[in-house]
Amino acid sequence: MAMSQAKMELRPLGNTGLKVSAVGFGASPLGSHYSPVAEDDAIAAVREAFQHGINFFDTSPYYGGTVSEKVLGKALKALQVPRSDYIVATKCGRYEEGFDFSAERVRKSIDESLENLQLDYVDILHCHDIEFWSLDQIVSETIPTLQRLKQEGKIRFIGITGLPFNIFTYVLDRVPPGTIDVVLSYCHYSINDSTLLDLLPYLKRKSVGVITASPLSMGLFTEQGPPEWHPASSEIKSACKAAVAHCKSKGKKITKLALQYSLANKEISSVLVGMGSVSEVEENVAAFTELEGLGMDQETLFEVEAILEPVKNLTWPSGINHK
Repeated sequence: MAMSQAKMELRPLGNTGLKVSAVGFGASPLGSHYSPVAEDDAIAAVREAFQHGINFFDTSPYYGGTVSEKVLGKALKALQVPRSDYIVATKCGRYEEGFDFSAERVRKSIDESLENLQLDYVDILHCHDIEFWSLDQIVSETIPTLQRLKQEGKIRFIGITGLPFNIFTYVLDRVPPGTIDVVLSYCHYSINDSTLLDLLPYLKRKSVGVITASPLSMGLFTEQGPPEWHPASSEIKSACKAAVAHCKSKGKKITKLALQYSLANKEISSVLVGMGSVSEVEENVAAFTELEGLGMDQETLFEVEAILEPVKNLTWPSGINHK
Protein backbone atom coordinates (compact mmCIF):
# COMPACT_ATOMS: atom_id res chain seq x y z
CA MET A 1 0.00 0.00 0.00
CA ALA A 2 2.96 2.31 0.68
CA MET A 3 3.53 2.52 -3.09
CA SER A 4 0.33 4.46 -3.82
CA GLN A 5 0.87 6.90 -0.95
CA ALA A 6 4.04 8.47 -2.31
CA LYS A 7 3.47 12.09 -3.25
CA MET A 8 3.66 12.90 -6.94
CA GLU A 9 6.27 15.61 -7.38
CA LEU A 10 5.08 18.95 -8.77
CA ARG A 11 7.73 20.86 -10.71
CA PRO A 12 7.71 24.53 -11.73
CA LEU A 13 7.17 25.10 -15.47
CA GLY A 14 9.51 27.85 -16.64
CA ASN A 15 8.21 31.30 -15.65
CA THR A 16 4.53 30.38 -15.91
CA GLY A 17 3.95 29.96 -12.18
CA LEU A 18 2.35 26.60 -12.99
CA LYS A 19 3.46 23.53 -11.07
CA VAL A 20 3.02 20.42 -13.18
CA SER A 21 3.23 16.79 -12.10
CA ALA A 22 6.53 15.10 -12.98
CA VAL A 23 4.50 12.39 -14.71
CA GLY A 24 2.16 14.07 -17.20
CA PHE A 25 -0.92 12.40 -18.64
CA GLY A 26 -0.55 12.07 -22.41
CA ALA A 27 -4.13 11.84 -23.64
CA SER A 28 -3.50 10.71 -27.23
CA PRO A 29 -4.61 7.12 -26.34
CA LEU A 30 -8.00 8.57 -25.27
CA GLY A 31 -8.61 9.26 -28.95
CA SER A 32 -7.67 5.64 -29.75
CA HIS A 33 -4.70 7.23 -31.55
CA TYR A 34 -2.64 4.01 -31.40
CA SER A 35 -5.17 1.31 -30.49
CA PRO A 36 -8.83 1.29 -29.43
CA VAL A 37 -9.57 2.57 -25.91
CA ALA A 38 -13.08 2.29 -24.46
CA GLU A 39 -14.47 5.56 -23.12
CA ASP A 40 -15.16 4.10 -19.66
CA ASP A 41 -11.55 2.90 -19.41
CA ALA A 42 -10.30 6.33 -20.48
CA ILE A 43 -12.43 8.14 -17.88
CA ALA A 44 -11.30 5.70 -15.17
CA ALA A 45 -7.65 6.27 -16.18
CA VAL A 46 -8.00 10.06 -15.80
CA ARG A 47 -9.63 9.64 -12.38
CA GLU A 48 -6.90 7.23 -11.25
CA ALA A 49 -4.18 9.61 -12.45
CA PHE A 50 -5.72 12.58 -10.67
CA GLN A 51 -6.06 10.60 -7.44
CA HIS A 52 -2.34 9.79 -7.65
CA GLY A 53 -1.43 13.47 -7.92
CA ILE A 54 -1.07 13.74 -11.71
CA ASN A 55 -2.43 17.22 -12.45
CA PHE A 56 -1.17 17.81 -16.00
CA PHE A 57 -3.16 16.57 -19.00
CA ASP A 58 -2.01 17.01 -22.61
CA THR A 59 -4.19 16.54 -25.67
CA SER A 60 -4.70 17.78 -29.25
CA PRO A 61 -7.55 18.01 -31.77
CA TYR A 62 -5.32 15.84 -33.98
CA TYR A 63 -5.57 12.84 -31.62
CA GLY A 64 -8.41 10.69 -32.87
CA GLY A 65 -9.88 13.64 -34.78
CA THR A 66 -10.98 15.52 -31.60
CA VAL A 67 -12.05 12.32 -29.77
CA SER A 68 -9.17 12.66 -27.28
CA GLU A 69 -10.25 16.21 -26.36
CA LYS A 70 -13.88 15.19 -25.97
CA VAL A 71 -13.14 12.16 -23.78
CA LEU A 72 -10.64 14.10 -21.67
CA GLY A 73 -13.20 16.88 -21.23
CA LYS A 74 -15.82 14.39 -20.06
CA ALA A 75 -13.32 12.73 -17.69
CA LEU A 76 -12.16 16.01 -16.13
CA LYS A 77 -15.74 17.16 -15.64
CA ALA A 78 -16.53 13.87 -13.89
CA LEU A 79 -13.80 14.59 -11.31
CA GLN A 80 -16.02 17.38 -9.92
CA VAL A 81 -13.04 19.36 -8.60
CA PRO A 82 -12.19 23.07 -8.96
CA ARG A 83 -10.79 24.00 -12.41
CA SER A 84 -7.59 25.27 -10.78
CA ASP A 85 -6.80 21.74 -9.53
CA TYR A 86 -5.68 20.55 -12.96
CA ILE A 87 -3.65 21.90 -15.86
CA VAL A 88 -4.70 21.28 -19.46
CA ALA A 89 -2.62 21.72 -22.60
CA THR A 90 -4.02 21.32 -26.09
CA LYS A 91 -2.66 22.20 -29.51
CA CYS A 92 -3.51 23.95 -32.75
CA GLY A 93 -2.35 23.81 -36.35
CA ARG A 94 -2.37 20.03 -36.89
CA TYR A 95 -5.63 18.27 -37.68
CA GLU A 96 -6.80 14.98 -39.14
CA GLU A 97 -7.26 16.77 -42.48
CA GLY A 98 -3.76 18.32 -42.40
CA PHE A 99 -1.89 21.39 -41.20
CA ASP A 100 -3.21 24.96 -40.97
CA PHE A 101 -1.59 27.59 -38.76
CA SER A 102 -3.48 30.57 -40.23
CA ALA A 103 -4.95 33.11 -37.79
CA GLU A 104 -8.48 32.22 -38.88
CA ARG A 105 -8.02 28.46 -38.35
CA VAL A 106 -6.24 28.90 -35.01
CA ARG A 107 -9.09 31.09 -33.69
CA LYS A 108 -11.66 28.52 -34.81
CA SER A 109 -9.46 25.77 -33.36
CA ILE A 110 -9.35 27.10 -29.80
CA ASP A 111 -13.13 27.64 -29.77
CA GLU A 112 -13.64 24.05 -30.94
CA SER A 113 -11.14 22.75 -28.37
CA LEU A 114 -12.79 24.62 -25.50
CA GLU A 115 -16.14 23.17 -26.53
CA ASN A 116 -14.68 19.65 -26.82
CA LEU A 117 -12.95 19.94 -23.44
CA GLN A 118 -15.97 21.65 -21.79
CA LEU A 119 -13.63 24.36 -20.47
CA ASP A 120 -13.60 28.16 -20.45
CA TYR A 121 -9.84 28.29 -21.00
CA VAL A 122 -6.81 26.04 -21.49
CA ASP A 123 -3.62 26.56 -19.53
CA ILE A 124 -1.33 26.00 -22.52
CA LEU A 125 -2.00 26.17 -26.25
CA HIS A 126 0.82 24.67 -28.31
CA CYS A 127 1.49 25.15 -32.02
CA HIS A 128 1.56 21.47 -32.99
CA ASP A 129 4.54 20.05 -34.93
CA ILE A 130 5.60 23.33 -36.50
CA GLU A 131 8.36 21.74 -38.61
CA PHE A 132 5.67 20.89 -41.18
CA TRP A 133 4.82 24.55 -41.84
CA SER A 134 6.39 27.89 -42.71
CA LEU A 135 8.21 29.00 -39.56
CA ASP A 136 8.00 32.60 -40.75
CA GLN A 137 4.20 32.35 -40.76
CA ILE A 138 4.32 30.80 -37.27
CA VAL A 139 6.35 33.83 -36.11
CA SER A 140 4.43 36.56 -37.98
CA GLU A 141 0.84 35.25 -37.85
CA THR A 142 0.24 32.25 -35.58
CA ILE A 143 2.02 33.41 -32.44
CA PRO A 144 0.55 36.96 -32.54
CA THR A 145 -2.88 35.29 -32.81
CA LEU A 146 -2.09 33.20 -29.72
CA GLN A 147 -1.01 36.36 -27.89
CA ARG A 148 -4.43 37.88 -28.63
CA LEU A 149 -6.12 34.68 -27.38
CA LYS A 150 -4.06 35.06 -24.20
CA GLN A 151 -5.35 38.64 -23.76
CA GLU A 152 -8.89 37.38 -24.32
CA GLY A 153 -8.47 34.78 -21.54
CA LYS A 154 -9.00 31.73 -23.74
CA ILE A 155 -5.46 30.51 -23.12
CA ARG A 156 -2.98 31.26 -20.35
CA PHE A 157 0.35 30.29 -21.91
CA ILE A 158 1.85 29.70 -25.37
CA GLY A 159 3.90 26.69 -26.43
CA ILE A 160 5.51 25.16 -29.51
CA THR A 161 6.07 21.48 -30.28
CA GLY A 162 8.04 19.44 -32.77
CA LEU A 163 10.91 17.01 -33.28
CA PRO A 164 13.92 18.90 -34.75
CA PHE A 165 15.57 21.41 -32.43
CA ASN A 166 16.26 24.03 -35.09
CA ILE A 167 12.55 24.91 -35.20
CA PHE A 168 12.66 25.95 -31.53
CA THR A 169 15.73 28.15 -31.87
CA TYR A 170 14.44 29.66 -35.14
CA VAL A 171 11.18 30.79 -33.53
CA LEU A 172 12.56 31.73 -30.11
CA ASP A 173 15.25 33.91 -31.70
CA ARG A 174 12.62 35.81 -33.70
CA VAL A 175 9.92 36.60 -31.14
CA PRO A 176 10.18 39.05 -28.22
CA PRO A 177 11.49 37.52 -24.96
CA GLY A 178 8.72 35.99 -22.89
CA THR A 179 6.44 35.39 -25.90
CA ILE A 180 6.86 31.60 -25.84
CA ASP A 181 6.30 30.12 -22.39
CA VAL A 182 6.83 26.40 -23.05
CA VAL A 183 8.36 23.96 -25.50
CA LEU A 184 7.24 20.38 -25.83
CA SER A 185 9.98 18.14 -27.21
CA TYR A 186 9.60 14.43 -27.88
CA CYS A 187 11.89 11.45 -28.48
CA HIS A 188 14.96 13.50 -27.47
CA TYR A 189 15.14 12.55 -23.81
CA SER A 190 15.05 8.79 -23.70
CA ILE A 191 17.75 6.17 -23.17
CA ASN A 192 18.71 6.11 -26.87
CA ASP A 193 18.61 9.88 -27.44
CA SER A 194 19.36 12.47 -24.76
CA THR A 195 20.16 15.40 -27.07
CA LEU A 196 17.61 17.58 -25.26
CA LEU A 197 20.34 18.02 -22.62
CA ASP A 198 22.29 20.17 -25.08
CA LEU A 199 19.32 22.49 -25.62
CA LEU A 200 18.39 22.95 -21.94
CA PRO A 201 20.85 25.82 -21.20
CA TYR A 202 19.51 27.77 -24.22
CA LEU A 203 15.89 27.21 -23.16
CA LYS A 204 16.74 28.26 -19.62
CA ARG A 205 18.29 31.51 -20.91
CA LYS A 206 15.07 32.12 -22.85
CA SER A 207 13.03 31.45 -19.64
CA VAL A 208 11.10 28.71 -21.41
CA GLY A 209 9.58 25.77 -19.54
CA VAL A 210 10.44 22.30 -20.87
CA ILE A 211 8.16 19.31 -21.27
CA THR A 212 9.29 16.07 -22.86
CA ALA A 213 7.20 13.29 -24.33
CA SER A 214 7.68 9.75 -25.63
CA PRO A 215 10.09 8.37 -23.01
CA LEU A 216 9.51 5.01 -24.75
CA SER A 217 10.56 6.59 -28.07
CA MET A 218 7.12 6.05 -29.65
CA GLY A 219 7.11 2.33 -28.85
CA LEU A 220 10.78 1.45 -29.47
CA PHE A 221 11.10 0.51 -25.80
CA THR A 222 8.11 -1.82 -25.58
CA GLU A 223 7.91 -5.60 -25.83
CA GLN A 224 5.39 -5.40 -28.68
CA GLY A 225 7.75 -3.07 -30.56
CA PRO A 226 7.06 0.17 -32.44
CA PRO A 227 4.15 0.66 -34.86
CA GLU A 228 4.88 -0.10 -38.51
CA TRP A 229 4.92 3.59 -39.44
CA HIS A 230 7.68 4.39 -36.92
CA PRO A 231 10.19 6.63 -38.76
CA ALA A 232 13.39 5.34 -37.07
CA SER A 233 16.01 3.58 -39.19
CA SER A 234 16.27 -0.22 -39.11
CA GLU A 235 19.58 0.23 -37.25
CA ILE A 236 17.88 2.16 -34.41
CA LYS A 237 14.96 -0.27 -34.35
CA SER A 238 17.16 -3.36 -34.09
CA ALA A 239 19.34 -1.85 -31.34
CA CYS A 240 16.24 -0.94 -29.31
CA LYS A 241 14.80 -4.42 -29.92
CA ALA A 242 18.03 -5.92 -28.55
CA ALA A 243 17.80 -3.68 -25.47
CA VAL A 244 14.18 -4.76 -24.90
CA ALA A 245 15.17 -8.45 -25.24
CA HIS A 246 18.06 -7.98 -22.80
CA CYS A 247 15.78 -6.53 -20.14
CA LYS A 248 13.23 -9.27 -20.69
CA SER A 249 15.91 -11.95 -20.27
CA LYS A 250 16.81 -10.40 -16.89
CA GLY A 251 13.15 -10.22 -15.82
CA LYS A 252 13.27 -6.40 -15.95
CA LYS A 253 10.79 -4.02 -17.56
CA ILE A 254 12.42 -1.67 -20.03
CA THR A 255 9.29 0.52 -20.01
CA LYS A 256 9.91 1.29 -16.33
CA LEU A 257 13.62 1.91 -16.83
CA ALA A 258 12.99 4.22 -19.81
CA LEU A 259 10.39 6.28 -17.93
CA GLN A 260 12.63 6.57 -14.87
CA TYR A 261 15.52 7.71 -17.06
CA SER A 262 13.38 10.59 -18.35
CA LEU A 263 11.95 11.45 -14.93
CA ALA A 264 15.34 11.61 -13.23
CA ASN A 265 16.25 15.00 -14.75
CA LYS A 266 14.43 17.62 -12.68
CA GLU A 267 15.22 20.41 -15.15
CA ILE A 268 12.50 18.85 -17.27
CA SER A 269 9.21 19.89 -15.71
CA SER A 270 7.05 17.00 -16.88
CA VAL A 271 7.40 13.76 -18.81
CA LEU A 272 4.28 13.05 -20.85
CA VAL A 273 3.33 9.39 -21.04
CA GLY A 274 0.41 8.12 -23.07
CA MET A 275 -2.12 6.43 -20.80
CA GLY A 276 -5.41 4.80 -21.63
CA SER A 277 -6.13 2.47 -18.70
CA VAL A 278 -6.01 2.33 -14.92
CA SER A 279 -3.26 -0.31 -15.05
CA GLU A 280 -1.05 1.93 -17.22
CA VAL A 281 -1.52 4.79 -14.78
CA GLU A 282 -0.64 2.55 -11.83
CA GLU A 283 2.46 1.27 -13.62
CA ASN A 284 3.71 4.80 -14.39
CA VAL A 285 3.02 6.09 -10.88
CA ALA A 286 4.81 3.05 -9.41
CA ALA A 287 7.84 3.76 -11.63
CA PHE A 288 8.01 7.31 -10.27
CA THR A 289 7.52 6.15 -6.67
CA GLU A 290 10.29 3.58 -7.00
CA LEU A 291 12.62 6.14 -8.58
CA GLU A 292 12.08 8.50 -5.64
CA GLY A 293 12.56 5.74 -3.09
CA LEU A 294 15.01 3.09 -4.33
CA GLY A 295 16.39 4.97 -7.31
CA MET A 296 17.05 3.55 -10.78
CA ASP A 297 18.43 0.12 -11.58
CA GLN A 298 21.85 1.49 -12.55
CA GLU A 299 23.28 -1.90 -13.47
CA THR A 300 20.57 -2.64 -16.04
CA LEU A 301 20.71 0.95 -17.31
CA PHE A 302 24.45 0.60 -17.87
CA GLU A 303 23.93 -2.64 -19.82
CA VAL A 304 21.14 -1.12 -21.93
CA GLU A 305 23.20 1.99 -22.67
CA ALA A 306 26.05 -0.25 -23.87
CA ILE A 307 23.67 -2.05 -26.27
CA LEU A 308 22.38 1.30 -27.58
CA GLU A 309 25.81 2.94 -27.85
CA PRO A 310 26.13 2.45 -31.68
CA VAL A 311 22.87 4.38 -32.23
CA LYS A 312 23.14 6.85 -29.36
CA ASN A 313 21.58 10.24 -30.23
CA LEU A 314 20.67 9.20 -33.77
CA THR A 315 17.29 10.57 -34.83
CA TRP A 316 15.13 10.67 -37.96
CA PRO A 317 13.93 13.45 -40.26
CA SER A 318 10.61 15.18 -39.59
CA GLY A 319 8.82 17.96 -41.46
CA ILE A 320 10.02 20.16 -44.29
CA ASN A 321 13.66 21.17 -44.54
CA HIS A 322 14.12 24.49 -42.70
CA LYS A 323 17.45 26.09 -43.44
